[in-house]
Amino acid sequence: MKDIVIFSGSAHQTFANQICEHLGTRVSPVRLSRFSNDCLQAQLLTNVRQRDVYIIQPLVPRTQEHLMELLLMIDAARGASAAQITAVIPHYSYARSDKKDASRISLGGRLVADLLVTAGVSRVLTMQLHSPQVQGFFSCPVDQLTALGVLADHFRATDLSNGVVVSPDLGNAKNATQFARLLGLPVAAGSKRRLADDRVVVDSIVGDVTGRHAIVLDDEIATGGSILEITQRLRDFGVLSVTVACTHGLFAGRAVERLRANEFIDNVVATDTVPPPTGWPELTTISVAPLFAEAIGRIHQGRSVSKLFQGVDPVYAPPTAPAGLF
Repeated sequence: MKDIVIFSGSAHQTFANQICEHLGTRVSPVRLSRFSNDCLQAQLLTNVRQRDVYIIQPLVPRTQEHLMELLLMIDAARGASAAQITAVIPHYSYARSDKKDASRISLGGRLVADLLVTAGVSRVLTMQLHSPQVQGFFSCPVDQLTALGVLADHFRATDLSNGVVVSPDLGNAKNATQFARLLGLPVAAGSKRRLADDRVVVDSIVGDVTGRHAIVLDDEIATGGSILEITQRLRDFGVLSVTVACTHGLFAGRAVERLRANEFIDNVVATDTVPPPTGWPELTTISVAPLFAEAIGRIHQGRSVSKLFQGVDPVYAPPTAPAGLF
């Protein structure tokens, strides 16, 4: 693709290569080095003067290291006179720090957004933020993609008879409702209380799930605590089986071990916004690299990104004027 340069940090180079394959280009080289005092340095090894630069880096563990790499690459591109710099962040992990739910607590989502803009980013391309308001933390344009359509395509090829879509909590119920509409299924949700980062309690289930096959949909799975808790509660309510689907499968700590050990979970489906864990052959990974490649192409050509989601999700699709208004 003419006048476009794509770089990748060390977080998920396989994903960056897949995006470039769909765009018909290659990842440009970058040198990431470390001084003796442990400070990082980034050097772009391709001319970017007056070119559109896309830097692909999900914020996944080692999150702070990968964030610093991203900031340094953005700064290097700005200093080298790039025309436009887009940070492609498939998983913006600091989106979970989006509100003051305790006294004297930091808002990491807003702080990292400010850091990216200060470093010189012109635009952010991401997928499925933890909450919609995080877009408002950025003082630059943000294109947020959704994986609901890709996940729905996968499940349409399976037996959906007597199924139900379940959200682990009421906060994700809107996404679960739209996903259920795409599949033509009813929806239910858990009433969840979080006791700690890896400890949750689901008090009850809102909706009819008895005697059904549940598809539990979440935006992110970290330790797996929410999934295991909602699975147990669904079992108590008479659900026949559970399949888990998510956009960002982090599977931190003992998550893989705990999910694999649960005999009531038939299958786990995740996209590749973060590197999939090793040693879990049963995990179904669906690539969203083609979706990111199409979005990058549209941004570069000045075309609508929201049209990608027409018929998928009205939140992401282009607005429509009421009949007879103009």
